Amino acid sequence: MFNQSANGYSGGGGGGPGYSENPQYNEEGGPFEEDEFGRTEEEFAEDMQRELADDAPWKRIQQNTFTRWANEHLKLMNRHVDDLQDELGDGLSLIALIEVLSQKKIPRYNKRPNFRSQKLENVSVVLDFLENTERIRLVNIDATHIVDGKLKLILGLIWTLILHYSISLPMWEFETPDAPGSGRDATPKQKLMNWIQEKLPPELPISNFTSDWNDGRAIGALVDACAPGLYPDWNKKDPRNALENAKEAMELAERWLGIPQLIQPHEMINPKVDEQSMMTYLSQYPSAKLKSGAPIQPKTNSARVRCYGKGIEPSGNQVGAPAKFHVETFQAGQGNVEPIVINPKGQREKCDVEPRNDKNQTFDCTYYPTMEGQYKVIVKYGGQEVPKSPFSPYIEGKAGDASQCRAHGPGLEPNGVMVDKPTWFEIDATNAGNGLAEVILVDPRGRQDVVPVSVKQVGPGKFRCEYVPREPGLHSVNVFFAGRPIPNSPYGVNVASSSDAKKCRAYGRGIQPKGVRTGDVAEFRVITKDAGEGAMKATVTGPDGSEIPCRVTKANNTTYECGYVPNRVGPHTVNITYGGEHIPRSPFPVMVGPYKDSRIRAFGPGLEGGVVGYPADFVVETNGETGSLGDISFSIEGPSQARIECNDNGDGSANVRYWPTVPGEYAVHILCNDEDIPLSPFMAWIEAPGNFNPTKVKAFGPGIEPSGQIIGKPTEFTIDTNGAGEAPLRVQAIDQEYQPVDVQVRNNGNGTYTCRYTPRTPLRHCILVDYGGVAIPNSPFRVWPTEPSNPSKVRVYGPGVERGVKMNIPTYFVVDCKEAGPGDISIALTDTKNQDVPFTIDDNQDGTFRIAYTAKLPGVHCISVLFGDNEIPISPIKVNVEPSVDVSKIRIEGLETMPIVGQPAQVTLNTLAAGPLPPNAVHARIIGPSGNIQEAVVTPAPQGYNLRFNVPEPGTYTVEPDVCTIPLRPGQITAIEPLDPSKVRAYGPGLSQGTVNKPADFIVDTRGAGNGQLGVTVEGPSESKIDYQDNNDGSCRVTYHPTVAGNYNINILYEGKHIPGSPFRAAVRADLDTRAIRCYGPGLDPHGVFLESPTEFTVDAKSVTGSGSGVVECLLTSPSGRVVRCPVKNMGDGTYQVQYAPYEQGPHQIEVTYENIPVPGSAFRVNAIPGCDPLRVRAYGPGLEHAVTNEPTTFTVETKGAGQGSLGLAIEGPSEAKMVCKDNQDGTCIMEYLPTKAGQYDIAVKFADQHVP
Repeated sequence: MFNQSANGYSGGGGGGPGYSENPQYNEEGGPFEEDEFGRTEEEFAEDMQRELADDAPWKRIQQNTFTRWANEHLKLMNRHVDDLQDELGDGLSLIALIEVLSQKKIPRYNKRPNFRSQKLENVSVVLDFLENTERIRLVNIDATHIVDGKLKLILGLIWTLILHYSISLPMWEFETPDAPGSGRDATPKQKLMNWIQEKLPPELPISNFTSDWNDGRAIGALVDACAPGLYPDWNKKDPRNALENAKEAMELAERWLGIPQLIQPHEMINPKVDEQSMMTYLSQYPSAKLKSGAPIQPKTNSARVRCYGKGIEPSGNQVGAPAKFHVETFQAGQGNVEPIVINPKGQREKCDVEPRNDKNQTFDCTYYPTMEGQYKVIVKYGGQEVPKSPFSPYIEGKAGDASQCRAHGPGLEPNGVMVDKPTWFEIDATNAGNGLAEVILVDPRGRQDVVPVSVKQVGPGKFRCEYVPREPGLHSVNVFFAGRPIPNSPYGVNVASSSDAKKCRAYGRGIQPKGVRTGDVAEFRVITKDAGEGAMKATVTGPDGSEIPCRVTKANNTTYECGYVPNRVGPHTVNITYGGEHIPRSPFPVMVGPYKDSRIRAFGPGLEGGVVGYPADFVVETNGETGSLGDISFSIEGPSQARIECNDNGDGSANVRYWPTVPGEYAVHILCNDEDIPLSPFMAWIEAPGNFNPTKVKAFGPGIEPSGQIIGKPTEFTIDTNGAGEAPLRVQAIDQEYQPVDVQVRNNGNGTYTCRYTPRTPLRHCILVDYGGVAIPNSPFRVWPTEPSNPSKVRVYGPGVERGVKMNIPTYFVVDCKEAGPGDISIALTDTKNQDVPFTIDDNQDGTFRIAYTAKLPGVHCISVLFGDNEIPISPIKVNVEPSVDVSKIRIEGLETMPIVGQPAQVTLNTLAAGPLPPNAVHARIIGPSGNIQEAVVTPAPQGYNLRFNVPEPGTYTVEPDVCTIPLRPGQITAIEPLDPSKVRAYGPGLSQGTVNKPADFIVDTRGAGNGQLGVTVEGPSESKIDYQDNNDGSCRVTYHPTVAGNYNINILYEGKHIPGSPFRAAVRADLDTRAIRCYGPGLDPHGVFLESPTEFTVDAKSVTGSGSGVVECLLTSPSGRVVRCPVKNMGDGTYQVQYAPYEQGPHQIEVTYENIPVPGSAFRVNAIPGCDPLRVRAYGPGLEHAVTNEPTTFTVETKGAGQGSLGLAIEGPSEAKMVCKDNQDGTCIMEYLPTKAGQYDIAVKFADQHVP
């Protein structure tokens, strides 16, 4: 912001420009070339000495202005300074000023700085706050300068604050980022000047902050511009009365706009006025607000109106063509525009008026002449004629036909026009008749007349239009002839920015300083994004200065692909220009080396690209060209350093990876003996990190295993990208001769891919997999395919595959693979039980193999031979192994016995006829009824061997003996249970109930009870037929057929003894349909019944019996689980009355059966609640209607279901009538009374102190 030196700070005034001992900068921060007065260097030096004097007028003005500015802000903190030099030294006033300006609190400073150290600390806190918090750059000033009262540096600091807080920071009217001289690049001075120039009228040009303000008229115009009508007569002021003009305007501004006089009127008109002081004062105007009650003078001054346009010019208008002119009223005050058009006959013709709503308050007027001759156009504003009115345009013959016009030229093309570049087009109106051409150009922001347009007639009916666009974007070029648009008008012209070669970039191997060799196709590309429109040109010159052909292809709107083929060794130069200017780093020096043959190869995704944060991998293979990998080195050139790792594979190849940390193009140099190998450097483009993680990609399958692939046979592997995010997948395969192998990749739709390829040569292949340009883990995968094998050429021979093989005698056979090609052999040998037989394989190292084995079982053995995972044609080979003992003469004895469960069992193996056996030759396996297996205990016996075993469960046991591992024919023996009737079980519905004339059945299970006799009898009201059905599993189903209802006893005996539970009692009921039986009454009220109150309900069984022959039973279950049988009264008509009284609060369950069959709805649920309901009490009987004296009379009171309450009875009449109550114990009572006198008696019946119904 300011530049401090030994003699002061940069500043400036109207009479003395800013000064700094650093001569290369002026007050704007740029190089100083020449002052505005064109003074010589000597004259400038003399003036400088005068202006740097301490009493220079501009310095006094500046100090006063800066002091006033500071006090305007300090008054908000109740502070005031008289001298900036002395009163800022303790830091307190400076802290208060910064807090007001920044609207922030400065923490932790000394409130009473009495010592120098405390003052220095306070000022340091302020300076640190400005630099670190407010981001204001301070140059060459520290706390000591302010504490010590260095006035020039203090004023420099105040100026920095003014620039930042009063000018740079606020956003003002008219300020737009893309306006010339505005936005980020505009200096504070430019910003303030732009605002003032936009605000003031065009006839008052302002170009500085000093001399243009000396006559006092400019400040008056600015006051009136900020508040129109506040100072409307500023333009009438005499410039010779400068002080009076400035004083009057500034006083109005202070009183009605709230703008304090930071500079005094006499200082403003001083030819030596300080520029910075003026800027400080004027910076208050953009935010000024007019106060209410201001003396606004909205008067009209028609003399300030300006009219212009073809419609009021003496010639050039035709009959029927629109005649347009414009009325500008910016300085004329408030008024109405009134145009009057009079034709040659004295008649008035219509004229349309449209406001343009621009800053000059322009009105567009259009009329259409109807005849030839002299017209008169009168223009009035506010009722007064404007200057030069009336106008006298002469209207010529009929207007030409605009439809016959044509326009052409670069200025009408949709593309190709550039900012600040002149362009043109022509209008051909040869066949259109009378008229003039007119062009209106509308810029991208919809503004007219911003782009100057020049239209000249260059011949009969020929016009040429020229214009220079000022900003990029779509412009509308409107072409008119005789006031009418011509065909295709308006034309859309897309104006492009001027070319900026600095924004172009070039990438590629063809512009690398070294690595390119003769004969190489050296390619590079040029990116012109954001560089505007321009011609891109690329040329290459050789060592002798001759030009080498360079191919240039435009790939898209912003990319050019280039390439050249150098044919000579030596330095080459690549020149790349855009719009005639060299792009950055152009020209590019390229040292071309000699052609070289090399067997060294490099490949992998890291040579093409990668992603920041992930390794970029590639492979280098020397193919025997160097003695070791030690002759190979690597270097990476790019926008950042990249760590390199090299892993020697031990076979003349290496896996290399580097770690880029910044996006951009990297040159990967692979050098052998410090010389680039062919095609080095490799150009890799590194991208910024994306939303994917290649380290989570997995590959697996036979296609990437080191071996197992067969030439000509497709092989596959799978790539799993689940969890790795979205990114492009690339799979490549190359053989050892670096020929590509086609890989087919199928997307499985579940995050996995199936990859399939077919190796064609018996050479090592490399499978490269990258995800998003980054190699996945373990890539590249190296595989070694082999020739296909021929199993039909394998021969098998030897005693082990011929007749005569004996069990327990070692033998062998040979597998000959000499003519079968490459492949591994696999042998499988199984015995007659399909169990593996142990064997050994010896490799004879001549393509043959010896397989030895010993058969342990007689019977057919199976030998399978596989070669290269394929079975040979003669496989499997069947070998019949013969036993060494005649087992046909051995038999099992004792199988007819029936052992008892829990006791040992024994059978004998008679081997006398087979001759003597070797030790441990006999074994036996016993399989129980449930599949359990045990080994029999074998002991010698006179006839051979006894086989002893346990029988823990009844059933059939299988005895499987073998002699000398030769299986014998199995035998079976049956174990039985001991008799135990207690283990017999009986279950089923027939044991507890039945229905007349319907079968009732149950199950008797005798399993585990031993073999015994089962007996069943049924005793009851009738004889019942009994049927048995054996279930063949130790149980049987018993069915009996009762014919009469009643209770039956079922006796079940096993071996004459009752089984557990016998005899069983079964209730047989009649076959009735109870679905129509209904239950109803207060005792089943779903809303509840009252505690301890008798209640009842009815069971209506008339649909089943009309005489009440059936039995109804009712069980009441209380909340505690107590079950009570309820009394049931047979009413003899098919209905039954059930009574009960609940004695527990809560839900009760009522079960109702008819002939032991639950009735519909049973069980019923009712809720017993405390309380009573007098409305449920009934009183009835003759005693409530009439009575005879001296004769007892009665009536009944029924409280069933009414709850607990006291019953009150009273009788009043001609005589006292004694009343007697008899409780019937069923919820009713009979009342008896004896009247002795005739007359009317009132009987009151109350329940719970309430009258009953």
